[in-house]
Amino acid sequence: MKIDINQLQDINKKQGPLHVKSFDFLSEILTKDGHDVQKVIERLQAFQVAIPSWALGAGGTRFGRFSFYGEPSTLEQKVEDVGILHALTQTAGAISLHIPWDVPHDFESIIQLANSHSISFDAVNSNTFQDQPNAEESYRHGSLSNSEKAVRQQAIEHTIEVIQIGEKLGSKSLTVWLADGSNFPGQSNFQNALIHTEESLKTIYKALPRDWKLFIEYKPYEPNFYSTVIPDWGTSFLLANACGEKAFTLVDLGHHLPNTNIEQIVATLMLHGKLGGFHFNDSKYGDDDLTVGSIKPYGLFLIFNELVQGMENNPQNPSPAWMIDASHNIKDPLEDLLQSLEAIQEAYAKALIIDQLKLREAQERNDVVQCQEVLQNAYRTDVRPLIQEARLRSGGALSPILAYRDLLIRKALVEERGKNSKATGL
Repeated sequence: MKIDINQLQDINKKQGPLHVKSFDFLSEILTKDGHDVQKVIERLQAFQVAIPSWALGAGGTRFGRFSFYGEPSTLEQKVEDVGILHALTQTAGAISLHIPWDVPHDFESIIQLANSHSISFDAVNSNTFQDQPNAEESYRHGSLSNSEKAVRQQAIEHTIEVIQIGEKLGSKSLTVWLADGSNFPGQSNFQNALIHTEESLKTIYKALPRDWKLFIEYKPYEPNFYSTVIPDWGTSFLLANACGEKAFTLVDLGHHLPNTNIEQIVATLMLHGKLGGFHFNDSKYGDDDLTVGSIKPYGLFLIFNELVQGMENNPQNPSPAWMIDASHNIKDPLEDLLQSLEAIQEAYAKALIIDQLKLREAQERNDVVQCQEVLQNAYRTDVRPLIQEARLRSGGALSPILAYRDLLIRKALVEERGKNSKATGL
């Protein structure tokens, strides 16, 4: 399905008068504080976040999955769902495919469909954490790090095939996340596993097109709980450096031990020009894959402070690739993603209005209280009128959730696809 722009405009008109008052009030305050409101809005309009193909259906746990009615059962339907998100928010202008869950049957047709929704194809993602039907080798004991050369070769060949699929779609990057690791002491030789992983990644790196990037993701635990081969940003950083200048570390908010200072990791990687990608989600205990900003909104704001500083002061670091990596089995997946997109834009907007000059001067004077005041002044500002104005100017909805419900989109999807449709790959 496709959203009727006229219906969207009618919904916006109902909220228009209140929005104008709120936006004018906030604009006046920010302008007096020395902010260029138009520039902030332009940056919000330009900020695009990729939607992963696997997040469009209800997620689950190893204990069970509660499917959501009207899920997209084909790649075409997944692209259409991203089109809905983008039409409402004007922030979800890309889709990130997981291979082999979402291999196009007709590349030309799927590209045309994506173009009709103003959607591009972001990073492609390999899968070496599941054994596929008819595969000769098993990833039970790892993939790129496996002690058996035949298993490593199978994983390498799959990943290169993912690159080839991405080339046909116009993608420019590959994300590699490994489930490799061990559950028991002595099960794995740490050094050999790392050596095998580096050698495998270097082989994959050689197959990258000239204008592509390799993103190396890390995770401290799960599905293996004693060790993972790439457990932290430092290991990812070492592997990226070993591969070459087109290889980068990818930061996933859920892939850290409790209380890890993620903003410091971001700052360090950007200083060294090695932050390639960023996966947004939120967590209470581990890799919970919860809605962005639902648990730690202030932490997200602090991370964006470092991201904004890095984008402005670290030209050696390319523009990071942004993606949501969240999936839960309780919420309507599209509403969950709408809330995540809103939280990302809100944290970004608040970071954009931090008085960086005042903050830097306070830091140089070691004025700890003033540093906190500067940050919290921006954080406590209600920036939603800025985000709404950015969406409005781009043709989106003032309130995406309200519009989604007023337009009865989930009901329409259920009528079109049926109650028992299930998202592929889950």
